[in-house]
Amino acid sequence: MIVRFEELDWQPTPMGDLTLRRRIEPTLGVEVFEVKLGEEFLMSSLFTVAEEELAHLGLAATEGDELAVLVGGLGLGYTALAALADPRVHALTVVDALPTVIDWHQRGLLPTSSALTGDARTRLQADDFFALMRAEPTPDSPRYDAILVDIDHSPRHQLDPSHADLYTVSGLQALARHLQVGGIFALWSDDPPDDDFLASLGSVFVTSTAHVISFDNPLTGGASTNTVYVTTT
Repeated sequence: MIVRFEELDWQPTPMGDLTLRRRIEPTLGVEVFEVKLGEEFLMSSLFTVAEEELAHLGLAATEGDELAVLVGGLGLGYTALAALADPRVHALTVVDALPTVIDWHQRGLLPTSSALTGDARTRLQADDFFALMRAEPTPDSPRYDAILVDIDHSPRHQLDPSHADLYTVSGLQALARHLQVGGIFALWSDDPPDDDFLASLGSVFVTSTAHVISFDNPLTGGASTNTVYVTTT
């Protein structure tokens, strides 16, 4: 007997109740993993193209070997796994504010979990990404060749109001201090390209580009789009 729906975990968090569930999508007959925060859907394993493109486009713009990469937002793990596919990545730190999400992967609950936790290059860190970016780097602080971020819905639509300062000029300047010279910052967004945000990026970084990522949506029978911003210092 096929179980159509299974709740794998439920935990209260400061931002709302976090739920991981597995179900069979009846229109496709495929297994789907989904994350909800309260009544809001955060992510689904049906739609991973743009999350993977965040890593592909960001690292394609990154020069050098033995790259140190920081991923803000672990989620279902697709951005981190795509980053590990680049053989130049020497060390991958993945930061998530919710220890529950890290625990899911350590328990092997998701399709990406074993590949992530079994790779010696990966370090999963329970921490506030936004607080880390605000902090003044010390001489011993790590500097990253690439910072890849997929946390909020978009620069205008955050999961928590405390995240908003990252998307300002001063917040982006603070983030840039954590990059190596010539490093890149890349950001996933659910919204179309935002001219005001591009202007803010352009005042901080040497180059900034908004890539529109189109992918098939099997639920609607059409196409959906996300945006990936890529900048260089």
